[in-house]
Amino acid sequence: MKAITVEPKKPGTAKYMDIPEPDSNEGSVLVQAVAVGVCGTDVEIVEGKYGWAPPGQKHLVLGHESLGRVTDPGSVGGFKKGDLVVGIVRRPDPVPCPNCAVGEWDMCRNGLYTERGIKEIHGFMSEYWRIEPEYAVKVDPSLGILGVLLEPATVVTKALEQIAVIGRRSFWEPQNILVTGAGPIGLLAALFAKIYGLDVHVLDMAETGIKPDLVRSLGATYHTGSIMNLGFRPDAVIECTGVGLVIAEAIQQIGANGIVCLTGIGHGGKAISSAAIADVATMAVLNNNVIVGSVNANKRHWYKAAQYLSRADRSWLRRLITRIERPENFAKALQRGPDDIKVIIQFSEA
Repeated sequence: MKAITVEPKKPGTAKYMDIPEPDSNEGSVLVQAVAVGVCGTDVEIVEGKYGWAPPGQKHLVLGHESLGRVTDPGSVGGFKKGDLVVGIVRRPDPVPCPNCAVGEWDMCRNGLYTERGIKEIHGFMSEYWRIEPEYAVKVDPSLGILGVLLEPATVVTKALEQIAVIGRRSFWEPQNILVTGAGPIGLLAALFAKIYGLDVHVLDMAETGIKPDLVRSLGATYHTGSIMNLGFRPDAVIECTGVGLVIAEAIQQIGANGIVCLTGIGHGGKAISSAAIADVATMAVLNNNVIVGSVNANKRHWYKAAQYLSRADRSWLRRLITRIERPENFAKALQRGPDDIKVIIQFSEA
């Protein structure tokens, strides 16, 4: 069968190549790939910045944002042939640490977890893949190919849960939320925050085009420019850009008792002085603010995200997928255009 692979930490080695059929020891459920989402993680692995092949192997099959159709459900697990499923990305470490031992592998303490398509387990960019039934999540069949959005939706689900849990430290009735960044994560955050019933605001650089239209069609408010010029102090912020200046402004502008949840991953930039950091910390202390980082998701977030997606307007979700490429054209999928939100690689019909 064909798969999109890379030799981790070796730029220029990504290729669409023949690999063996997946072995049954990789999971009792055999799945035909429908589509795989492409994100910045895939691009960085192809660029050689990180990534780990399975032990003893040279290549890593890419892809962690999956969608497939069950062709052989195996003898256990409750699946049937034809089910649309998504594969959970992370696996607990083998030690395991206390968090992994209770199923909170997204909060792994020792970093020995593995991740499909990223760290030591083949991903989902192959014509067929296998998975253990406990790591497969059914998708509402009415979503069709839109089920490929489930993995990024889990990131948002966890972020909102983190905000809600922290908010219960005191009497806190949030009315509004600011989402910084209108990429897939940011737009899904806006969608889910509207489901929560919040007054949603989204800030991004794009002044025209599909991003403002998508935000406004949710009944949310779209902003450009500086957070400092919003005219209000958000009760919560979901930060999806990883940009240092945006993060600093979010922390400075958050309202009293407010929570800033960081989901974006940046890559350095101009150094910030210790005095500036102290000023930001002082504001956080005086306002009882919390700044929390959130990454990955565990099983309950996958199930909750699937429920939220099933409630969403299909025509709105469809607009998030701005480009579809075939597997043999995977290199184009890795090149993000100015109007791209979510690019996917489609292997078969949903």
